[in-house]
Amino acid sequence: MRIQKQGPAAIVAAMVLAVALTGCGGGDGKAAGTPSAKTSAPGGSDRSSAAPSDEPSQVLAQMKGEKGITVTLNEATRDSGGFVTVKGSLTNNGDSPFNATYWTGQETAVQRSGPSVAGAVLVDSVGKKRYYVLRDTEGKCLCTMGLTLIKPGETRPLFAQFPAPPESTTEVEFQLPTMPPAKITIAEG
Repeated sequence: MRIQKQGPAAIVAAMVLAVALTGCGGGDGKAAGTPSAKTSAPGGSDRSSAAPSDEPSQVLAQMKGEKGITVTLNEATRDSGGFVTVKGSLTNNGDSPFNATYWTGQETAVQRSGPSVAGAVLVDSVGKKRYYVLRDTEGKCLCTMGLTLIKPGETRPLFAQFPAPPESTTEVEFQLPTMPPAKITIAEG
C-alpha cells in the first residue's frame, strides 16, 4: 500500500519538476532555434519589446545650476486627492560630490528633512499664490530626502508633492533654491 500512495505523488512531483525545468533554458526565454523577441528601437539600440522603458517619456523642463548640477523635470501630475506630484531627476555633471543642503529651504519646520528638495515651491503667477512642499506629521517633507554625496556623473530620482492649485491652473513655475526657475505644465492624473 505504501508504494501505491507514493507512486502517484512521485509522478506528480516528477511532472512538476519537468515543467519547472522546461522554463529554464538559454537565458532569453526562447527554445533553441527560435528567433529572439527583440526589436530595434529608434537610434539603433536593441530593446526587448516586452520590457517597458525605465526612461521618462518627456522632459517638461531642465534647470542647470552651479557646479554642473542639472535638474530635469519629467512629470507634474494632479491627482484626485488634491495634490500635484512633480517627478524628475538630479544629475551631477560637475567634478565634485554634491549635497543638496541649500535645497531644504529656510523654514525651520522642514529642517528635519535634511538635504532634500523640501525648499521647492510651485508658483501660480496668475493666481498669485505659492505652494510649498507638503509635510508629514513629523514635519518631514513629502519629497526626496537623503540627497548627499551625489558623485560626479551620478543621477538620482527626485519627487516633491504639493497642494494642487485650482483646476483652471495648468501652468506653474517650479522653483528650487539656488536653481533657476522652470515653467511646467500640470497634467491630470
